[in-house]
Amino acid sequence: MNDILFNIPKRNNKNEKSHEKLQIDFYEQKLNFEIDPADLHEALKNNKNVIVIDARSAQSFTQEHIPGAINIPHRTMNTETTRHLDKTALVVTYCDGIGCNASTKGALNMVKLGFTVKELIGGIAWWKADGFTTEGNAEPVQSKIGCDC
Repeated sequence: MNDILFNIPKRNNKNEKSHEKLQIDFYEQKLNFEIDPADLHEALKNNKNVIVIDARSAQSFTQEHIPGAINIPHRTMNTETTRHLDKTALVVTYCDGIGCNASTKGALNMVKLGFTVKELIGGIAWWKADGFTTEGNAEPVQSKIGCDC
């Protein structure tokens, strides 16, 4: 197992540039498709053209969501349910957290519908962990992170 984890190509003059370029390309691509809670909060605070979509169930959204978010469960994303959205805006999808893939499914659906999309790293769980507020009907409770999509 350690061989897999630490199988990092040795650098030499011949492959150093290509190895560095691979790493740069990887991390640039990662940043193109993900956003963290602090960057999303900053974008919302500065009134950037961002649409935040909670890709979980309507029940979960009603209980708690990121302020300003709209709810379009990933299973219902289609031309009709997204017709009213600005295609020039950046769409950010989120779900419960790292144990849930509704935001990934939602991001894929929205890209297929012609939107520019980023996925919120850590979902609403990391949004709250970073100290940002939420809205909804839920009483604050300590619970495990789960997928409620």
